[in-house]
Amino acid sequence: MGISHYIKDIGRGKEGARSLTREQAADLLGQVLDGAVSDLEVGGFCLAMRIKGETPQEMAGFLDAAHARLLRLPDIGPATVVLPSYNGARKLPVLTPLLALLLARQGAAVLVHGTATEDKRVPVDQVFAELGIKPARQVAALPAGELAFVPTEVLSVSLKRLLDVRRAVGLRNPAHSLVKLMNPCAGQAFIVGSYTHPEYASSMAATWTLTGAHALLLRGTEGEPVADARRTPRMEVFRDGRRSEVQTAHEGPLAHLPSLPSTDAIQTAAYIRAVLDGTQPVPTPIALQVEHILRELHHHESAAHAIAV
Repeated sequence: MGISHYIKDIGRGKEGARSLTREQAADLLGQVLDGAVSDLEVGGFCLAMRIKGETPQEMAGFLDAAHARLLRLPDIGPATVVLPSYNGARKLPVLTPLLALLLARQGAAVLVHGTATEDKRVPVDQVFAELGIKPARQVAALPAGELAFVPTEVLSVSLKRLLDVRRAVGLRNPAHSLVKLMNPCAGQAFIVGSYTHPEYASSMAATWTLTGAHALLLRGTEGEPVADARRTPRMEVFRDGRRSEVQTAHEGPLAHLPSLPSTDAIQTAAYIRAVLDGTQPVPTPIALQVEHILRELHHHESAAHAIAV
């Protein structure tokens, strides 16, 4: 059927554009992910949405389309912690692997998924490589206490292709928000979402409320889902879409700042090893983030057990 009629609605400029219903958005992105439209139409869709911005209904529809097409992790019971890593390091080291390893050490199943979206940043896969953690080339069950890094293209080649449109046009598109909201697991997942600007915090929260997500939302480190090691951000939890604050923001930097490495992958990996072996302390904001995530996993498991009984 094509998506030109959708582009006509969303491409009338910031003031004249009309929003799509959830069903229309799912149909639009489904056609894009299925490769059923031309490159010109894909570019038109990306640019039109960049100007208009996504509504929660539209983002929910985009998630519906993506979830129906993802190669998802099998459901083996306990909720998996999902860490979307798409921003990498610009001025600060990317410590998403540290968060993932700390959680796995405490018995959580942890899935990190992502890809490099900007050439000038250090992506998470480079740090994982220095830590001896290879990217998974297929989707497999993830038991408690295990960590896996799954490149986006393993979950969905077409979603990776849509993310790569940014390299051609220089602008983000709905896929860059979608990957931070989606559940790549066939079963329960606890998604850790991050934002860089307040407007994204509002839109992510509204989408998760609408879709009934189980998640934690915070202003991460340069867009990564890990708390800034220098200051404690506000953290909110979503339980079946119901939103509550679990951590207030601490004004200003910590009294004792951690000795962070540069953004270099080798130095970042060495720092992570030092934290894991106890020669460097776990930065307080990250330690608090780990506590909140583990508490929510325990709460979820207790609730599931109560329902089963």
